[in-house]
Formats: sequence, structure tokens, C-alpha cells
Amino acid sequence: MKNFKTFILSISLVLFVTNACNESFTEVPAYGALSDDNLANATGIDLLLTGVYSVLDGQTNTQGGWTSSGDNWWMDVIADDAHKGSTDGDQADLYDIEVYNWATGNGYWLGLWKAPFSGVNRANSVINLINGSDNPADYSVQMAQAMFLRAHFNMQLKLKFGNVPDITPESAAALEYNLPNAGETLLTWADIEADYTYAATNLPGSRSGSYSEAGRPLSHAARAFLGKVYLHQGKWSEALAALDAVIGSGAYALNSEYVENFKSTGENSSESVFAIQFASDGGVSNQGNKGGTLNFPGGGPLGTCCGFYQPSQDLVDAYQTDANGLPLLDTYQNSHVTNDYKVNSDDPFTPHTGNLDPRLDYTVGRRGIDYNGYGPMVGKDWIRASFDDISGPYLPKKNHYWNGDDANRGTGGWGEQRSGINYHFMRYSDVLLMAAEAAVETGNLSKALDYVNQVRNRAAKSEHWVKNPDGTNAANYKIAPYASFDSKEDALKKLMMERTLELGGEGHRFFDLVRWGTAKAELDAYLQYESSQGLTTKFGGASFTSGKSEYYAIPQQQIDIVNGGDAGVVYTQNPGY
Repeated sequence: MKNFKTFILSISLVLFVTNACNESFTEVPAYGALSDDNLANATGIDLLLTGVYSVLDGQTNTQGGWTSSGDNWWMDVIADDAHKGSTDGDQADLYDIEVYNWATGNGYWLGLWKAPFSGVNRANSVINLINGSDNPADYSVQMAQAMFLRAHFNMQLKLKFGNVPDITPESAAALEYNLPNAGETLLTWADIEADYTYAATNLPGSRSGSYSEAGRPLSHAARAFLGKVYLHQGKWSEALAALDAVIGSGAYALNSEYVENFKSTGENSSESVFAIQFASDGGVSNQGNKGGTLNFPGGGPLGTCCGFYQPSQDLVDAYQTDANGLPLLDTYQNSHVTNDYKVNSDDPFTPHTGNLDPRLDYTVGRRGIDYNGYGPMVGKDWIRASFDDISGPYLPKKNHYWNGDDANRGTGGWGEQRSGINYHFMRYSDVLLMAAEAAVETGNLSKALDYVNQVRNRAAKSEHWVKNPDGTNAANYKIAPYASFDSKEDALKKLMMERTLELGGEGHRFFDLVRWGTAKAELDAYLQYESSQGLTTKFGGASFTSGKSEYYAIPQQQIDIVNGGDAGVVYTQNPGY
């Protein structure tokens, strides 16, 4: 189904340094090694470039698993979209992260650190190879892809760890990897801007010929991510200009159906700006979403494991709407959507009857509502955890294959039920909402209103809502566009809620909260709210620490390696640890 596979074993450059006395030995190429001369051609560069794409899912030949998942699912566990799920004792390190007990030796930090740096290093290998070729201009498109991918990996590192070293092509060529994460070698937003700018200038604007594979970024994608970089710096005018250019290009459009973004039929559609190209190859699943291995129901008809990543009550309650179909911006925590917590599957249960945003039931699996074509979710029997675990009654839906889509369902033993459904790093709806935010910050409320309502109007198409077997709506869905943004403050409040509703469960929430400066207030309120609903009492006074929790701990293993190596090179830990 997919023309472009990201999970292909990459060809690595091997550098041998020797002090051998036998001069002739040094003149004989090492067996199995590929020299720059062998690779400095279109085929060799493309093979190495494929190796860079392969790291997008967070899996490398030295690191792999859910700790380094490219879809950022456990960033939602750190935020308020989801609980760790499953039993409390399974993956205790992730439970510690959920309750902000952030030890520097936690293995989850290490996985999240190693994979993006692997991507940076692979991108640098491509850049150096092109620069060392006879005619680098012949490979401008390949260079632009390498720049785009390096920017992507560096942006992930910047958002999550803050203070990280900038491993440049020059330092990589000199084998200078142990660089201080401060001063002149500190990675800056300007470094990331430069790479995305180069990519936006040199990538093709459309897919044709040798650039027809859907997994490769267009120039418009680079410009969209550049807009995101500006947004994270508060460069509102620059962000709006970049994002408006993407919108005006006509390269992307909203899918008619919201749910198509999370099904194989909607992969690489007009709404997909850039995505991991997962594929399960008819069940083999080696190229499926390994990072999401844990995040399937722990029971039910899917026969899957392991019940992690369970949406929070707070997220579910945010989808409540008023009589006019508008969000309960300030009051949604005053009431909650009816749930079946501590109700067994064979006991009676009546689902919520109040007004709901229809996107809820394409985001969260609720009892009594169809679960991706498998029939009504039955509640406890599909939940691995007990009623006493920190989990709750809900299942995620966006990352799960649909019934009948066997080509995108992994099969086999434990850990092999990997989904072949793409993960979107960015969708066009995200572009619209980021542009709306920049428009608000620059005083253009009418433009912001238009962009937000484009997203809401797509969700309001009733023919695409979740249905019961008899064709009636599965819940009391009610949604409408906003009539106005009355002020900057009003617009920002509505925009922030819209990002929650549109992008819930897609790994963006934590970074939004940090960018807005609301993480402390929002996450402390969330922890208190979840406990008050009787879903869990195990947060134990957990709280977000301002000045610390905005960035994750630099892995102690990495600090020990660097500080115990080259003289004069010192890694400093992030503040608060």
C-alpha cells in the first residue's frame, strides 16, 4: 500500500582509524565497509537518506521500543490527555513520570534522548557526503531532505530537553560528539530555523517523477514546521506569514471526514502534512508502530496487549458542549461525562445523554459506543487494569486499526500487534489552528475566527458522526462554529480549547501547555480533578514544578559518559534535578 517505507535497514558509514605498522594494511579497504567514494552517487545518497527517514519512528539499530516512540504517546501521559494505563506495577518508570517523580536515571528519558540524536547523526552523514561529492549542486533535493529531517530531530530534542548540544555536520565529520550543552555549542532555535528555511527553499512543491513518494516532505511542509518554530518563540508575525503561505499554497486541505485521518483509507491524504509511514505488510508488522506496542486494549475481540495509554476523564469532559453546540470553556470540570468506572461489563450501564462534541468518539473508546468497527465497547472486560489501578474506564482510538483493515493490523505473538496506520507529526488542521493563534497574537481576530471555524465546521458534518447499528447517532452530538471572537483573551481561550478537541491524543498537548505558560495551572488542576472524580487516589500530592518540569531530565547515563570522557567537556543537568 505504501510506496515509501521508512523502516528500512540503513547503510551506515564505517570509519576505521588505525596505527598499524603494516602500511599495506591501511591501503586495503576493510571487508564489508563502504567508503565515501562508493556512496557519493545518487543511489548511495538515497540509501543513506532512507536510513535517516527510518529513525522517525524512534527505532534504531541500537535503540527501540516504546520509550523512544516517535508518536510521542507518553507525552500525553505527562500532560492531561491520558493516564499511563494498564496495571500500576507494569512499567513503573512511566508511572513515576506520570506523577512527576522525575529521576534522572529513568530509562524513558534515555530512549527519548538517543533516538533523535541518531537521526541527527544520520542526517549529518548525508550532508557531509553531499558536500564532499564532485558536484554537491546535483543533490540539492537530497540535501534539503536531510536538512528537514535534521531540523525535525533537533526540534524534538529542543522541545523535550531544552539544553542540548548542536551536533553539526562539521563536528560529526571530526568525530566531535561530546560537546557541552551550553555556550557556543548549545542548540538554538535559530539553528533549527536555518535548516527548515533551507528545506523550504529547496524542496519540491509537489510530488512528481522521482519525488512522488508520499512520505517525503514538500517545501510547504518545511514552511509549516518553520511556522511552528516561530510560534514556540513567540515570533507571531513571522509565524503567521509562514503559515499563511502554507494555507495559501493550496497544497493541503481538510479531509471531509475527521476520522479519515486515523484510518488507512485517509493516509497521505490532503490533510497529511508530514507523517511516519507505518506499514504492517499484511500482518508481518516489522514496519508497524513498534513504539505503540503497549497501547491496544488488554481484552476484547482484538486479542491484543497491553492496555496502556488510557484517556483521562478530564479530556473526555472537555468534549461537553452547551445548548448551542459550543464548548464549556470555563465550566466543563463542573460536571463530567457519565462513565462506567467500577461497573462490570455484565452490569447495566447507560451512556452519557448530555451534549457532546462528535470528535470525542473518534478519540476515546467509551462503553456502549462503537469501537473502530468492532461493535460497542463493553467496558471493563476490554480494560486490562483492575478498578484499583491508575487507569480509568476509557480506551484510545486514534492509534488503533479498524475492523476489516487486516492489511494494517500486525499479527503474531506479544509485541507484534503493531498498527500500520500512519502517525501525523502535523495535520492541516494543526496548520490552521497555529495560524489562528498567530493571527490572534497579531490582532487579526477575524482571520483567526475563520481558521478555527474551518476546523469546527468539518467536525459538524453529521453524516460522518459515529453511528449506532440502526444508523442513529451514537450519542447526543452537538457542535457549531463560533459567532465571534470578542477579544484577544476570548479568542485565545477558544483557540486553546479547540486544539484540545481537535488534536486530543496526538502527542501535542504537553508542548502546547509549556508554550502557553499554563502548564503549572492546568496540570495541577488536572491532577486534583482526576482524583476528585474517584477514578484514582494514587497521584499522592503530585504536582508540576515550574522552572523544572517544562523540560525532561537529561539522562544521567549520558552525563556520566560525557563528563567521564574528553577533558574539559561538561554536560550540565537541566534546572531543578
